[in-house]
Amino acid sequence: MTTPADLLEDLTDGVDAVFVFSPSSGFYERFEESDVEVVVVAPENAVDAETYVELPLPFENVRDRIRFGVEGAMDRGIVDDGDEVACVVGIFGDDHDSLVRVRVDEAMHSGVYDLFANSRADPGVIRDVFEVVIELGKKGQKGKPVGALFVIGDAGKVMNKSRPLSYNPFEKSHVHVGDPIVNVMLKEFSRLDGAFVISDSGKIVSAYRYLEAGAEGVDIPKGLGTRHMAGAAITRATNATAIVLSESDGMVRAFKGGELILEIDPEDY
Repeated sequence: MTTPADLLEDLTDGVDAVFVFSPSSGFYERFEESDVEVVVVAPENAVDAETYVELPLPFENVRDRIRFGVEGAMDRGIVDDGDEVACVVGIFGDDHDSLVRVRVDEAMHSGVYDLFANSRADPGVIRDVFEVVIELGKKGQKGKPVGALFVIGDAGKVMNKSRPLSYNPFEKSHVHVGDPIVNVMLKEFSRLDGAFVISDSGKIVSAYRYLEAGAEGVDIPKGLGTRHMAGAAITRATNATAIVLSESDGMVRAFKGGELILEIDPEDY
């Protein structure tokens, strides 16, 4: 007769690594003498694990938590395409009550982890803007495709390297991205020209900004237009991150340091 222990052994047989998500010290100690590499995935390395991947946000969705952990491990060269990993997570509560086996695929290396973990702005702010752009990409503006450009972080420098195209509806306001009502406003304003400028903490500094950073030395893929060039250029001239929704092909792209770090179809996210 097959016992639960036999089933657990089958699930972990042949894995290249075990990912333990946000473990307590006591729980982590159970894995310390394991023959398989143990990777701790958590907001901080509270257990002094030898192999650690930062989880930039406490994702409630387990699928997102695992995806970010695996992609972060790929970024660090801990796992590669084709590796098998066992993920120990809590689905029904704080306890580690579930084990999910995942085959690492190069398609998981989307650039989303880099966007969240390595941007100057708070990861929660990046997430809020990213979700607005993804929803715009899926639904458009009144059913029609729309383009948009959000510049997040280092807002003072971004403002100095841009000029207004029209009245700034957010001037002297204290609204932040992530507020459902504010997000509706962002979607409405996105159909107009210019970039949104958002601070590191999520305050919406301005809309309708014409970005004036020089494009010298900026190399973006062929076929991308002026909105993408402007986004790439401003991230080369400042420490901001730019997220661009293309009106022509509906793709979401992110730039940092003047380079493309992410390209994703909203329908696949």
